[in-house]
Amino acid sequence: MKKVTLILAIAFGFLTSQAQVVYDYLKSADAYYAKADYASAALYYERYLGLNNDKVKGDAYDPYTVVSLSKKQKIAVSNRQQAIYRIAESYRLLNYHIKAGPYYAQAAAFDSTVFPLANYWYGKTLRALAKYDSAEIAFNHFIAIHAASDSYKEDANREVGNLRFIQAQLKKKDLGLYTVTKAASMLNTNGASYAPVWINKNALVFTSTRPDTASASSKTKAYTNRIYLASYSDGVVSSVEKTDLPQVTDVHQGVVSFTPDANTIFLTRWTIMNGKKNALIYTSKKLNGTWGNPVLLDSNTINIAGSSTQQPFVMPDGKHLLFASDRPGGLGGFDIWSVDLDAAGNVTGTPTNLGAPVNSKYDEQAPYYHKPTASLIFSSNGNIGMGGFDFFQSKGNIGSWGNPENLGYPLNSVKDDIYFVSKGTEKNILADVMFSSDRSSACCLEMFTLNKVRPLKQISGTVVDCEDSKPLPWVNLTVTNEANQIIETRSTGMDGRYSFELDEFLSMNITAKAEGYTDASISAKGESNNELVSQSLQTICLNKIKFDTIPPPPAVDTVVVMNNIYFDFDRAVILPQSYEYIDAQILAMLKRYPTMVIQISGHTDNLGNDQYNLELSQARAMAVKYYLEAKGIAAERLQAIGLGETVPIAPNEINGKDNPEGRKKNRRTEFKVLHY
Repeated sequence: MKKVTLILAIAFGFLTSQAQVVYDYLKSADAYYAKADYASAALYYERYLGLNNDKVKGDAYDPYTVVSLSKKQKIAVSNRQQAIYRIAESYRLLNYHIKAGPYYAQAAAFDSTVFPLANYWYGKTLRALAKYDSAEIAFNHFIAIHAASDSYKEDANREVGNLRFIQAQLKKKDLGLYTVTKAASMLNTNGASYAPVWINKNALVFTSTRPDTASASSKTKAYTNRIYLASYSDGVVSSVEKTDLPQVTDVHQGVVSFTPDANTIFLTRWTIMNGKKNALIYTSKKLNGTWGNPVLLDSNTINIAGSSTQQPFVMPDGKHLLFASDRPGGLGGFDIWSVDLDAAGNVTGTPTNLGAPVNSKYDEQAPYYHKPTASLIFSSNGNIGMGGFDFFQSKGNIGSWGNPENLGYPLNSVKDDIYFVSKGTEKNILADVMFSSDRSSACCLEMFTLNKVRPLKQISGTVVDCEDSKPLPWVNLTVTNEANQIIETRSTGMDGRYSFELDEFLSMNITAKAEGYTDASISAKGESNNELVSQSLQTICLNKIKFDTIPPPPAVDTVVVMNNIYFDFDRAVILPQSYEYIDAQILAMLKRYPTMVIQISGHTDNLGNDQYNLELSQARAMAVKYYLEAKGIAAERLQAIGLGETVPIAPNEINGKDNPEGRKKNRRTEFKVLHY
């Protein structure tokens, strides 16, 4: 009996000890969660669930189940379902979606009156994990069961639109023009690396939470945001060092912007207390090459009490400072604001909200201005996009902004994309971009580069007959620019169409020439929309040459080139388009002057052997003679002779190189009056 009692006592003691451990884990997890220390909260919730997974039935964990603990434990703790939901929330708030997903999957099946947002956040997590069909199901389920017409339901409907936008973006035809690469490993180490700012082509400033290994202090090795300088040599990162800008212990510091002379810096400092971030903008000036202690900007105009003010950006002209703030007077969430700067880089005047269409009731953050394209680039989690924060582009300047356009995939991703800088040109803002995103990270922002190749511009058009609008083949086209310089030559195909490529759209003149037709030209203004890749020009129509007037008879022995008589290639068959000319000019003249006798001569270029060219030219001259005889002209009035290549009127070659224009002139049919 004593042995049994001892065993029961040991077992009871083990259960009591085990229950105490489970309770301690849950109590610690709840405490960390309340303080917004989500990394620690997730760790302890997982420990709790690992020990408790098979021990508690139903939805409640009762730490008072063991009698001996009833007087020791007085602090209420979460139940098991709450722990599952909170661990999902913790991982989501850490942007660790792959860990959050399975817990949200469980929470989505809980009572929706107790966990009303479980399906909403489950949809967000699935979207971040690129599970778009499942995400749409989760959002639609949330919309169906969520009775309140609140911001969550509105956002869920927007997210359904996002999912459709995402899938359309992933099918874009020009994705092959983009190259996205994670920045050098020296820039992306442990922790976050983000908010790049180029000082010059060899120096990049950015913000990072990498451990400060230069110090032996455990506190300074913690993941605190600091400002770093990356030095480049021949386009390759050669070193990364913490800047000498003074920083207060246990205060985060980063996201900087410089005045054009690089002697004044604006930066954000922030702390996190009880889960709430409090951010303020400071400024520092360089004296004798050393940065002074950052000074808080005016708390009455810039840093309003109770609000976060962050992400400063100095406009390229140095006259305005942009920043993001959730201060009163905005359109909702974080808005982008502007305040004037004087020549010394000091803030003057009162901040102005950029207003609609830039700002919305959602969050707009991280402003950046690209001077070559006159574009404000910012990140927003509102409007239709890929999800999370997306980059948007708004053309204009202070006081006048165009409607923002989502810059699309692959610059934007289904996660957060924020902080953008570009060395791109007026024609291509995406030619040389560095930005930050958590797209490939389990937790943090990392830096990426993007380059979009700008495709050649496709110019096309058609040439037709003015009379019947039929396409004209083999029309020669000459394209000149505004300086009358030839930039392209082309011929139409059998369908009467032509096309060519240019680096850029530009204003041009296109002249069309075809035998038997009068020349025609059109002018075209270059497309102003640089996003377009093709331009269709107006149709060119050519008028047939009309032979209405019988020319006066030429003098005896005067040679006349019959430019409008055409033959099949390498043959002596007159083509039908020659008939109108022969009838109106040669036949009519012979009929008006019935005693006129003419000689018809055929000529070739020097391709082929002499005998062949003589025979071909003789045959073509005879073909014209036979045609005129068939029209009623007496044979004795017509003589035909082939001269081959013996009487050129232009060089077949110039300096040993082929001369196509000269050869064309030499391939001709002539006549001359022998007597009247």
